[in-house]
Amino acid sequence: MQDRQEQISQVVVTARQMHDVEKRIFAAGMPVVALMEKVAGLIARRIPEILSNTPLLRGSRVGILVGPGHNGGDALVVARELHFRGYEVWIYSPFSQLKELTSQHLQYAQSLGIPIYQTIEQLPDSDLLIDGLFGLGLERNLTDPIASAINQLNELSVPIYSIDLPSGLHTDTGEVVGTAIRATHTFCLGLWKLAFFQDQALEYLGKAELIDFDIPLADVEAVLKDAPKIKRITSATVLATLPLPRPAVTHKYKEGHLLLICGSQRYAGGAILTGLGARASGVGMLSIAVPESLKSLLVSHLPEALIVGCPETESGAIDHLQLPENTDLSSFNAIACGPGLTRDATPIVQEVIKSERPLLLDADGLNILAQMGAIATLKKRQAVTILTPHTGEFERLFPDVADAKHDRVKAVQEAAAQSEAVVLLKGARTAIANLQGHVWIVPESTPALARGGSGDVLTGLLGGLLAQAATKRILVEDIVATAAWWHSQAGILAAQERTELGVDAFTLTQYLMKALT
Repeated sequence: MQDRQEQISQVVVTARQMHDVEKRIFAAGMPVVALMEKVAGLIARRIPEILSNTPLLRGSRVGILVGPGHNGGDALVVARELHFRGYEVWIYSPFSQLKELTSQHLQYAQSLGIPIYQTIEQLPDSDLLIDGLFGLGLERNLTDPIASAINQLNELSVPIYSIDLPSGLHTDTGEVVGTAIRATHTFCLGLWKLAFFQDQALEYLGKAELIDFDIPLADVEAVLKDAPKIKRITSATVLATLPLPRPAVTHKYKEGHLLLICGSQRYAGGAILTGLGARASGVGMLSIAVPESLKSLLVSHLPEALIVGCPETESGAIDHLQLPENTDLSSFNAIACGPGLTRDATPIVQEVIKSERPLLLDADGLNILAQMGAIATLKKRQAVTILTPHTGEFERLFPDVADAKHDRVKAVQEAAAQSEAVVLLKGARTAIANLQGHVWIVPESTPALARGGSGDVLTGLLGGLLAQAATKRILVEDIVATAAWWHSQAGILAAQERTELGVDAFTLTQYLMKALT
């Protein structure tokens, strides 16, 4: 039971894929009416549980917003069940043409004496609204009068719970099609939909939860078998990887040796934060190449690391690498390069790109790569490359792929396919893609991470895990997903204890280990 639920919780589907899964269920003999009863029954039981745990939401007046399709039918079954539980229920049904099953449920609700209203002006007061206007697969823009009605509903000081998806959101891109319900809470039905992981949808979704109505895994696998997989990163999958295994007899070089190349006189803090992130990863050996003038500063913050002072330019950037005797780039299990470098360090990035070691590029490493021509340059590499851009850096690297602001999942898939790199696109819902088009999504984060230096911490953490993974034969994509989730969880925990305004990047490093306990 637990295993099936965990697998279901990881699956993310498009509108078409969800329709195909449902078609298989119905073709196997599940009546539509029976599934509607089951789904709506689960929601009707869940709503009182939420209300009982939320002191400000204990009112008994519930308004049900009913659309013309089966989403409206679900809402009507919820209305009926809440009515039987003693709630004061009314229905808003503005459409004249309804699907047959939805129409039957509306007729029965009317026979129970539940008030039904057709215009927004008629609606009585309520303590809670249930949104069942539109669900899966909406693509056309909403227009008046329903668009105006939605806007008026949004202006009410009343919580709104949406069924499957807030009405007015595109199921795949999360785009607002005209206007959309701003939900307080959204019940996602059966399988997670792509919209829940698109940044532009987040302000409309509120708190989201999955209503698992026991879709057979065989049906999901049959529909998704030939398509690139899109997965939510869950704590169970991450904690199956962490902590990285260590044998009883080992030594520091068997636990990975990471080279960080970062920092400049202007951005000394970037080197420190990246180093602290790497420290938290547990990497066996850490070397940090910085301008010579920063060496003593780095030693004071990271005494366990080997700090490599390099000749520097007049502007205070690394001029060229000057590694210890008998050491070259092949001496390391992984290289992470970029935070705080400045673009004066272009020769450094050119040099590490030629190496045959796993390479992580971030910050100025990405900006320099963009100037070099990202796709053509990366295709020449023989080893794995990981890129960790935010949206602005992504657009400079990949100007010809899908718009990352419109559909970040599609954009990161195209970028990974074209560059043959593992691409991590930072955001409120960080998305990671590999060459095969498989995507991993971090399902939760916090605005507390929107602080300078947070990305440097991720670079160090991910670099340290990459170096260890190279000695343990763990898939690179799994390590990237693990680092992104770990970094996000540290931010969430820090924000809970210190508030969102109290999480600077240095504080974040102190919560990395706490996030795993």
